[in-house]
Amino acid sequence: MTFVQVIDCKTSRFEELDRLMDAWVEKTKGKRTATHSVIGKDRSDASHFIEIVEFPSYEEAMRNSNLPETDRIFHEMVALCDEMPTFTDLDVVRDQQLFSATVRRYFELMATPGELPPLDEVMGEHYHDHDPASVEDVIGMDHVRRELRVWRDGFDFEFSIEDLIAEGDRVCARWFWKGTHKGEFLGIPATGKDVSMTGTTVFRCGGDGKLVEGWWEYDRLGLMEQLGMFEELEK
Repeated sequence: MTFVQVIDCKTSRFEELDRLMDAWVEKTKGKRTATHSVIGKDRSDASHFIEIVEFPSYEEAMRNSNLPETDRIFHEMVALCDEMPTFTDLDVVRDQQLFSATVRRYFELMATPGELPPLDEVMGEHYHDHDPASVEDVIGMDHVRRELRVWRDGFDFEFSIEDLIAEGDRVCARWFWKGTHKGEFLGIPATGKDVSMTGTTVFRCGGDGKLVEGWWEYDRLGLMEQLGMFEELEK
């Protein structure tokens, strides 16, 4: 789970404090695993500053806090502050930017050539998939992997994301898919044809940023037509 630490301090020597933070980043290069940092100044109090630091997890944040360089910088930081700074530890329970990044990553993983990469970085173990082409919903990461294997055995393919809209814990992706029919797919032998289709998927994300549910709509009928499935029926 993504973790955020909020550092609240008051100082009339911000320029010195800012240089100290730069020195800390330099001294911990290769050791510090913070992924993002923002410093804000209070508009109503020029001596009041808040730094928000993001880490991949609470454990990573604690490892950073225990670095010898961090301990030395902390004592120098306190000396520059007008009063003792406060630290607030927050587990992130909603991050729309993170959710969107997870969705993008999932589409990348689906189309990765070769062996299908692990999906646990983007998907909850009990992920629930709703696909109108399936008689039953797909529940669980193992079932998703089996469904993907059917597509990956049948096509070399790639996705392009046309639109990505996030609101609350939902992310809506409008995508374009294109591929080459290289192997049997739903009983249709390989044709070597280049095919394409459009679709839209709405994902629900959990507090850890991973996908927990998805609803798919795509032009499966158009894909079957491109593969020649209806040619015999038309004769």
